Amino acid sequence: MGHSLKRESPENGDRELHNSFSLDDLNEDLFERVLSWLPTSTFFCLTSVCKRWKSAAASASFKRACSHIPSRDPWFLMVAPSLNLSFIFDYAENRWKRLNHPRLLHQDSNRGCMPVAASGGLVCYRNWSGNFIVCNPVTGSCNELPPLHFTLENLSIYAIVMSTTSVDQISYKIVLVFGEHPNLFFKVYNSSSGRWEHDTALQSKDDDNSMDCDSTDNDDVVYFLSKAGNVVASNMQRSPSKQYSSVITNKDGQEIVYFLSSSGTVVACNLTSKCFLEFPRLLPVFSEYSIDVAECDGEMVVVLLSEFLESASLRVWKYDEVNRCWQQIAAMPAAKSHEWYGKKADVNCVGAGDRIFICLNSPELCSYILCDLVTNKWTELPKCFVSGEVVEFMSAFSFEPRIEASV
Repeated sequence: MGHSLKRESPENGDRELHNSFSLDDLNEDLFERVLSWLPTSTFFCLTSVCKRWKSAAASASFKRACSHIPSRDPWFLMVAPSLNLSFIFDYAENRWKRLNHPRLLHQDSNRGCMPVAASGGLVCYRNWSGNFIVCNPVTGSCNELPPLHFTLENLSIYAIVMSTTSVDQISYKIVLVFGEHPNLFFKVYNSSSGRWEHDTALQSKDDDNSMDCDSTDNDDVVYFLSKAGNVVASNMQRSPSKQYSSVITNKDGQEIVYFLSSSGTVVACNLTSKCFLEFPRLLPVFSEYSIDVAECDGEMVVVLLSEFLESASLRVWKYDEVNRCWQQIAAMPAAKSHEWYGKKADVNCVGAGDRIFICLNSPELCSYILCDLVTNKWTELPKCFVSGEVVEFMSAFSFEPRIEASV
């Protein structure tokens, strides 16, 4: 099957110069490198084009060519109350798609598996027995990790994060932060060794950052939504899929895991120096809010929905380590955020490059917003319809659609 590129240029009024080029003229290496630049969604169609394209799609060299693509526009894996649905929002095509649910997740022992983390081209699920399954949502390939064997019993898990090696999309690791505050530990699964490493203790770091500079000691009720799924002084319900909401960053060789404490403060766990500290609150203790953390361009940011003077605001904050305070970096237009006043909305967000995908859920409203931090542009995404009915999602996980990502 020939595919040509044609250029026409009139000459002397009635002459045309025709230059044509066929992909069939390329050797196999160049041919696969050209195909690797196609959007990932087109890879599903390669097998039906012709024999050569079908052969290329199945070759190991084509996957290697795909791994050399620096980045791909993100897909957002949506989490619905019915966990056996696999819907994604394709950012490049600005539309919803439905993927086949990975076969391993259909087994009786894994029914109700819940996504808990994502990185690169992979998504990590956790089943009801507490074991983890790593999956490539595009290819459907899965790997069930060795069972956990905690040395301490009845410990709370505060954070589950995942990171991949961006160079080859082959190796990855999963980090758990657990314990009973202030006695925190972390545990790492490394795909290179195929095993869980020993528990490592985290020491509390005495730092002025841990002081709440905006609030005073009083008995005012604190309204917050705990990431552990516990609701304190509020009727809002936490999405179970985000109870371990957390992010990991790597800055100057320091790996840091961020999560929300049971009191709504941001906790930073430095895995390199094996210590942790709490950041100051964003709001005074009498403010009511819903909060989530995300990673954007290698930095931790906080998305916060607050209510003040009979209005609601949705803002994005970043912590200034030099001045030891929070700085606002983006805000939803007031006309749009005001509609969430009094709705008791739950905020679930995930970062993707310089964008944040935000799920806003309440008993009355459900909306999905894409925020561009560079332009401060807030775009509401279209509703997802199935058989004429709107499907509502609780949260989302961001991943790059990569067929070469290995589990």
